Amino acid sequence: MPGIRRQARMIALQTLYEYDIAHHDPMEVLPRHAEERHLHPKVVEYANELVLGVRDHLVDIDAHIQSAAREWPLQQMARIDKNILRLAIYEILFNNTVPAKAAINEAVELAKTFGSDTSSRFINGVLGTIFNRAQQQPIPKAESEVK
Repeated sequence: MPGIRRQARMIALQTLYEYDIAHHDPMEVLPRHAEERHLHPKVVEYANELVLGVRDHLVDIDAHIQSAAREWPLQQMARIDKNILRLAIYEILFNNTVPAKAAINEAVELAKTFGSDTSSRFINGVLGTIFNRAQQQPIPKAESEVK
């Protein structure tokens, strides 16, 4: 059985994907997924943190994706890849509880499970670029986060 964080990432990904495709409220989608799968409360708690974190930082996250994958406009990117990237970027840049390399590895695994044959290489490349940039300079906070 996958670990709590891995399960949470899978449910968060499925929730974000449904939000991206059908525009369903993620705070209604996530509890439905949790109930259907009888998930452990800790899985639901972390998945909720991921979904809310991605939603709250979506503009910044998407800007990082566009900057690191200039040849792939967001509208043309496979939705599953885009949402895997969003999850991992949230964990790497905004959630300091997971080592960045672990978040990247988990994203690559999600891409192997849910993406196309080339998804894992694409995800790894984009996240590697973002991680390397973050190592070179701190990520500036969005104006909305500055108090």
